Amino acid sequence: MGSDAPGMSRDESEVFQNLPAHARERLVEMRGERGQQRRLFTSDLSTSEFLLVKEAGFDPVGLVVGSSIYHVGFQAAMWNRNQEMTVLTQAMYHARELAMSRMEEEAMALGADGIVGVRLEVSHKEWGQNIAEFVAIGTAVVHRNEALRFRNKEGKPFTSDLSGQDFYVLLRSGYRPLGLVMGNCVYHVGQRGLGTLFRNMGRNVELEQYTQALYDSRELAMERMQQEGERLGAAGIVGADIHERTHAWGPSVIEFFAIGTAVEEISADHVIDPPLLVLPLSD
Repeated sequence: MGSDAPGMSRDESEVFQNLPAHARERLVEMRGERGQQRRLFTSDLSTSEFLLVKEAGFDPVGLVVGSSIYHVGFQAAMWNRNQEMTVLTQAMYHARELAMSRMEEEAMALGADGIVGVRLEVSHKEWGQNIAEFVAIGTAVVHRNEALRFRNKEGKPFTSDLSGQDFYVLLRSGYRPLGLVMGNCVYHVGQRGLGTLFRNMGRNVELEQYTQALYDSRELAMERMQQEGERLGAAGIVGADIHERTHAWGPSVIEFFAIGTAVEEISADHVIDPPLLVLPLSD
């Protein structure tokens, strides 16, 4: 096998060399020879998603994956103090960013315009309490009209966690995805002292320390996600979601992870189909 996949640009060739050997072999097999039709593609899209992505003018070219196994460091905190665990925040963000960038590299090696249906997953390994694998996976797609460019302003394939159905509706409505944007915050929730615990026993009372901790940490995650969208020049973020997990740090340390798809307007003619009433035939 050659060192590069046929038909690659110089930038794509440089990216290609950074991939693992088996990934390069798989991508070359899917991309095929120069000037010839692409070979077998892989996709995690459902049948309906696959057909709607095709209807939107895109062809799936392959399943792309990025991975990072990361040792998350340690940070001490006072047991009764609310504070962001900046060391842990940076570690969790960087690990996800590595997985995302490697997934994008595989998509670039396939000459893709974008990646749809992206999933970001975290799993903790038995090798150690602070070791986790971060995986990004999605379906790389290319538009059938080569004159239309769908890569973002950084020259990278767009990424989106929208379903195939939502991706189709978004394009039909005059918008396009720019990239998957994210923000996170790992936060230590200070614990109540015994005096406060006994005073509140049996009473209906807001736990202001807890309220403030969770409020602050969610806001930080959302703010950072929005800043990523602004850097891409997005008009907005759709499908935004906030995930809350304790991972392996114990109940008093929580990560809030905000993620969504940044979009921009590409047409003033917004075609929005009216909703249809669907009645199930089963009981």
